[in-house]
Amino acid sequence: MNLFNRFFEKIRLIRAILFEQNMHAARAFSCRLSLPDMSQQMSFKELMKVLGLGAVAFVLGVEWLNWLKRRLRDSHGPLKEVLFFPSPQACVEHLFIHHKHFPCACPLPHGVETSFSRLLVHLLSARMSLDLCVFSFSHMELSRAILLLHKRGVVVRVVTDRDYMTITGSQIGALRKAGICVRHEMSSAVHMHHKFALVDGRKLITGSLNWTLTAVQSNKENVMVTEEPELVGPYQKEFQKLWEANDPANHKPQCTNGQLNIKTCKDR
Repeated sequence: MNLFNRFFEKIRLIRAILFEQNMHAARAFSCRLSLPDMSQQMSFKELMKVLGLGAVAFVLGVEWLNWLKRRLRDSHGPLKEVLFFPSPQACVEHLFIHHKHFPCACPLPHGVETSFSRLLVHLLSARMSLDLCVFSFSHMELSRAILLLHKRGVVVRVVTDRDYMTITGSQIGALRKAGICVRHEMSSAVHMHHKFALVDGRKLITGSLNWTLTAVQSNKENVMVTEEPELVGPYQKEFQKLWEANDPANHKPQCTNGQLNIKTCKDR
């Protein structure tokens, strides 16, 4: 009912505008006509009436098509997408720099959609928040995406594994240096082996994929992307549980070789 109310409101508005414009045009035209030209004046008014009705029909058609597109999209239900790896190499520069005036000169294929580019598109769709829970993170382009979101003002939180966050090539240090809050598994007895991300609290990205170059380009991996509330909800709870459980403020500093090992994280 609200949709039809908006239609009729737009019709009334368009008719009022067209009527006002037609009246001005008719007055101006009639001033230039002599009495023998009255038949032409009537034809002009009829023409303006037809044009007005045509404009109303056009606006209604556009509104109806948009409504139909939304209904067709919604009829398929929430987003569900599956990505498989390894992903063929292709340029993804256009996902980071939309205002580039010149084409990228890199030797990789351009204009090719891959599993990796789709993953980047989903990550870069974040507008408010990104919660990332990942075991191993060394992929430069994925790190670039997270840093770009942080620069845009998206609130980013990361939970990772305490051992793998310090391996050679890890991007965790770069995230921390940029001011992104990172927490790691505080227990040395278990690994934080999750690989999932929550985009704006409504989109879940999860699967077997570690965020490494080897996983993206060489391994047989899978990623599922969904907005199904029944699936997103439990992952939200799991992330919040891990986030609170690994708050450094709740853990005493540990001694390593006689020295205090204190890792802190200042929340945003």
